[in-house]
Amino acid sequence: MNRSISQREAARTLVQERTSGAWRAAWMMLWSLVALAMAGTALAQTAPAAQPGNAIQSVTAAIAQGGNVLVRITMKEAPRAAPNGFQITNPSRLSFDFPNTANGTGRSTQDVSQGDLRSLNLVQVGDRTRLVLNMTRTVPYETRVEGNTIIVALQGAGGIAAGVAPAPTRFAEDTSGGRQHRILNIDFRRTSEGAGNVVIDLADNNTGIDVRQQGRNIVVEFQRTQMPQHLQRRLDVTDFSTPVQFINAQQSGDMVRLEIQPRGQWEQSAYQADNRFILEVKPVIEDPTRLGGGQRRYTGDKLSLNFQNVEVRAVLQVLADFTGLNIITSDTVSGNLTLRLKDVPWDQAMDIILQAKGLDMRKTGNVMWIAPRDELATRDKLEAESRQQLADLEQVRTETFQLNYARADAFQKILTDPQQRVLSRRGSAVIDPRTNTLFIQDTPSKLDEMRRLVRQIDVPVRQVMIEARVVEAADTFSRNLGARLGVFDRQVGDTIAHPTRLTVGGNLEATGFITGQIATPIPTLVQSLGVNLPAQTIGGARPGAFSVVVFNDSLSRFLNLEVQALQAEGRGRIVSSPRVITADQIEATIEQGTEIPFQQATASGATSVSFKKATLSLKVRPQITPDGNVIMTLNVNNDSVGQNTQSGPAINTRQISTQVLVENGGTVVIGGIYTQDSRQAVNKVPVLGDIPFVGFLFRDRSIVDDKRELLIFVTPRVLNDRLSSR
Repeated sequence: MNRSISQREAARTLVQERTSGAWRAAWMMLWSLVALAMAGTALAQTAPAAQPGNAIQSVTAAIAQGGNVLVRITMKEAPRAAPNGFQITNPSRLSFDFPNTANGTGRSTQDVSQGDLRSLNLVQVGDRTRLVLNMTRTVPYETRVEGNTIIVALQGAGGIAAGVAPAPTRFAEDTSGGRQHRILNIDFRRTSEGAGNVVIDLADNNTGIDVRQQGRNIVVEFQRTQMPQHLQRRLDVTDFSTPVQFINAQQSGDMVRLEIQPRGQWEQSAYQADNRFILEVKPVIEDPTRLGGGQRRYTGDKLSLNFQNVEVRAVLQVLADFTGLNIITSDTVSGNLTLRLKDVPWDQAMDIILQAKGLDMRKTGNVMWIAPRDELATRDKLEAESRQQLADLEQVRTETFQLNYARADAFQKILTDPQQRVLSRRGSAVIDPRTNTLFIQDTPSKLDEMRRLVRQIDVPVRQVMIEARVVEAADTFSRNLGARLGVFDRQVGDTIAHPTRLTVGGNLEATGFITGQIATPIPTLVQSLGVNLPAQTIGGARPGAFSVVVFNDSLSRFLNLEVQALQAEGRGRIVSSPRVITADQIEATIEQGTEIPFQQATASGATSVSFKKATLSLKVRPQITPDGNVIMTLNVNNDSVGQNTQSGPAINTRQISTQVLVENGGTVVIGGIYTQDSRQAVNKVPVLGDIPFVGFLFRDRSIVDDKRELLIFVTPRVLNDRLSSR
C-alpha cells in the first residue's frame, strides 16, 4: 500500500514538474517572439526591404546511430560555409544565424522531441534568419555542409548531462580565401545582471574564430588576423565586479590569441553580429539547496521528490522516467529510502541517492548500470585481469620501422627505459645502425601504439638561423699646441764642428743654420737661454712647426722661436656579423680570429708554449616556442689583440652571455658598452705661462675627447620546411 501511494506521489510530482517546465518554456518562447517581432518592425521602418539571396526550405531532425541527433537544414542554394553558432546554458539553447537568408518553411516553430532536442524556432528579421534549437541540456555539436544541406550533429545522451563538457568548437570558419583580417578594438562592458562582455570589433565578418575552455580560462583565437601594437596588452577588469578578472591579448604568429581569466562559478556564451564578436561570461548563483559543498556543477532539469520509506528501485525508476535514460539496476540493490528534495537538479538527486545507499554507476553508450560500489570494483578488477591475461597470451609479431629524421638508437632507449617502459613485458626493440632501422617485437595492440608514436616523433626538426651584429663606433678628437724658444750669445773667432746643425739652449734646433740664412763657420756658443715645451705626437704623427730666427748685424746674438701644433679627428665604425644555422634546441658555435702564443713555466722549471684565442665567436642554443617565438641562450665574444707587454701581447675582451626571448624575424639589442674619454693637460713655465697674449710661448696644451660605443644585435629567423629542404 505504501509503495503504490509513493508511486502515485512520484507520478504527480513528475507531472507537475513537466507542466511547470512547459509553461516556463512557453512563456520564454512567447517573449522571444515578441522581441524579435518588435526588432523586425523597427528594422522595417528604418531600412528598405531587401530581397534575401537564399532561403531555408526545410528543417528535419532524426536520431542516428550512437544516439547522436542529426539536424538537416535544406537550403535553396548551396551555402558558402557553415553558419555561425552560439550556445547559452540557462536555458540550454543552440542558435545559428543565416545572413541574407529567408524562412521558406512557412513555419516559425516545430516540435521535434528527438534525444536532447525538444523543439526549434525559425525567426526572420529583414534579410536575416535565426534558427534556435531548444535543448534539454548543453551538448557538444559539429556542423558541416553537404551540397545544399547543412548538417548539425548533436552528441547523444550517453550519460548524465553534468558529466558532459563542451568540446572545443570552431565558432566561425574563415571564408575569406586566405585574406588577412584585422582587429580594430577590444572593449569590456558590464551588464545589469553582473555579467562581463568582452567586445571585439573586427574589420570584416569573415574572420575564423575558435572558442575553447583551457583549464579555468577561456581562450579565443582569431585565425589569420593582425592586431595593432597598442591593443596587445593585459587588461585588469577586476573593478567591474564581474566573473572576468583579466584579459590577455597578444599576437601569436599569424593569429590573435585572447585569454579571459574568470573566477568563481560562471558560464559563457558567444555570438557575433556583423563585424562585432561578443563573449559573455555570466556568474552562476549557488543554489542554497545544493548539497556536498558545490564541488560539482549540476545542470539537469530541476524536480521535487517527497518519499517516505520508499524502495530505492522505485526512486531510480522515477528518475529514469523523468530523464529518459536507460537504467539497469543490479539484483543486489535493495533497501528503502526516505528523502524530501525540492527544486533540485535531477543529476544532483541521483548523486544523493547513490551516496546514501553506497551505490555507484557505470555508463556504456546511453545505458547506465547501477550497482553497489564493491560489486562494480570487483567487476572492474576482473575485467582488468582478464585483459592482462589475454595480452599475455596474445601472439607477438615483429614490425620494421624505417626512421627518417630520428636516430634509431635514441628511439630504442625511449622504448626500453626500465624506469618507464613503453613496450609490454614481452616486447623488445633492436636497431640496425647502418640503415637507421628499428625492429620492434610486441603484441598487435602495442605495435599499433608504436606506429602512432613513430609518426609523432619521427618528424623533421625545425631550424633557426641566428644572425648577430657587433657594431663598434668611435669618434676621436685630439689637439696639441706647444712652443720652443732660444736666446744665444757667442765669442768672435770660435768655431763648431757641425755647421749645418747647431744645438742651442733647451735642445732647440737652429732653424736658421738649416735653411742657410746664417753662414758658417760659427763660433762656439758661450751663453744660451731656452724654453723647450713642444707639442706631443698623436698616433705617430709629428706636429707641424713654424720657426722664426732673429739676429743682429754682427751675428753675435740670436733669438729663435718655433711654434708647434697638431689636431687629429677620427670617425670609424666596425661591423662584425657572424651568423649560423642550427636545429631546434641544438647548440651551435662559429668563430674567427687568431691564437696568440705565450710561454708558460712548468713545475720542473722548463717552459712550454701555450695559445690564447683572440676571436670573434657566437655560441647559441635556440628553442622555438609553440607560438613561433625563439628563446636563445647566447654567448658572444669579440676579442682583439691589444698592446704588447713584457709577457706578450694583451687581449682586449668584449663578451656577453644572456638568455632572451625574441619574436621570429625580430631584432633585439642584447647589450652595449659606451665609453667617453675627455682629458685636458697643460704644461707651462710658472708665471711666464700665465702672461696675457705671449703666455702661449711658455706653455703647451693637449686636449683629448674620445667616444666609443659597442652594440650587439641579434636576429633569429625560423626556417620553414621548404626552405630547409632546399
